[in-house]
This record gives sequence, structure tokens and C-alpha cells, in this order.
Amino acid sequence: MADYNSNEEQNRVDREQDDSRTTDYLEETSAEIVNPMPFNTSVPVHNRTQTTNEEAKMDGERGEQTQSNGRGIGITALIVSIISLFVMPIILGIVGIVIGFVARRRGAVALGSWAIALGALSIIIGIFIAPFF
Repeated sequence: MADYNSNEEQNRVDREQDDSRTTDYLEETSAEIVNPMPFNTSVPVHNRTQTTNEEAKMDGERGEQTQSNGRGIGITALIVSIISLFVMPIILGIVGIVIGFVARRRGAVALGSWAIALGALSIIIGIFIAPFF
């Protein structure tokens, strides 16, 4: 019995020592804090290099091309959404909303927003109001 009690006493002392070591830190912390990256870029701000005149000129041409593509898609979306007010409101309304989101993504924010709003209005009218007439 003496061995049992001495072992028990030793185990109790070991548990107290273990408890004193583990109670020092109750929170889990992380060292994975980094600088936030800007939206829609793959290179962090501090790693970017200065652009040359040729690169700036190419970016300007690319931006103009994107604006013209977005405007054409925006006009198409608006036309589809307006037609959806009169013919096949649910199908063409959905098409107008989808094309409107594409137009907004390409840079034609106003045309895309109007197409989305008219497409949604057409769907609402087609589902809730038109069946009563």
C-alpha cells in the first residue's frame, strides 16, 4: 500500500505541475496577419512596379475597348428588358437581368442597372399582375 500511496502522491504532484504550465496561456493566437490586398488585383501594392508610357497607352486602349464592349452589351440588355415588358416577360426578363449583370461587369454600370431593374419589373408584372387580366 505504501507504493500505491507514494505513486498516487507523485501523480498528484505531476498533475499540479502540468496544470500550472498549461494555465499560463488560455487563448490561441496566430501570427498570420498580413497587409490587406487591394480588390481585383493579383499583385500586392508594395510589389507593383511603375508603368512605362507604352504600357499606359496600351492600358488606355484596352480600357476604351472594354467601355465600348460594355456599352454595346448594356444597350442589348436594355432592349431585351424593354421587349420583355410586352412579350414573354419571365424568359426575356431573366435574359435581360443576366445580360445586365454582364454589362455592369464590363463597365456600362448605368445601362446594366436599368436593364436589371426593367427585367426584374417585367418578371414581377408577368408573375403577379398579368394573370389577373
